[in-house]
Amino acid sequence: MAEALRRTMDGLYLLCAWAAGLAFVLISAVIPWAVFTRYVLNSAASWPEPTAVLLTILLTFIGAAACYRRGQHMNISFFVGLLPDTGQRACALAGELLVGAMATFMAIYGTGLVETTWHNTIGDFPFLSVGVTYLPIPIGGVFLLLFVIERLLIGPPVVPVGSAEETR
Repeated sequence: MAEALRRTMDGLYLLCAWAAGLAFVLISAVIPWAVFTRYVLNSAASWPEPTAVLLTILLTFIGAAACYRRGQHMNISFFVGLLPDTGQRACALAGELLVGAMATFMAIYGTGLVETTWHNTIGDFPFLSVGVTYLPIPIGGVFLLLFVIERLLIGPPVVPVGSAEETR
């Protein structure tokens, strides 16, 4: 069972990493296009800025879940490292539970935000629901919660041999 859960979470992690990476690449293409149309063509395109904002929402919430799973999120462990082993374990558990609470909050209230704004449209994209743009919040929350559950049940994922994290 643990191996099946780990494989499933590995697949979910790859999905998150690819989605965040693709969003980052697209942002990197859209912003220069906006600058080009504004300053070279003297005719600013209306779609690059809202597109970049939408992609940033995706990058932020889905990318954060991927970073959390790999332990690449921001954390300050200096004072925790000064504690005895039992204190370190208690702090680690408290941290996991707090992240799980935040993920639950994102999933529940993010879903409410999506439902509330579902029938509104974006001025620059009248075919796109505002609710769709907020979907990464509850989805990222669910993914983050699944990664917390994975850590609590079977521990953090093992860093592959030869990875950059191994040399730290």
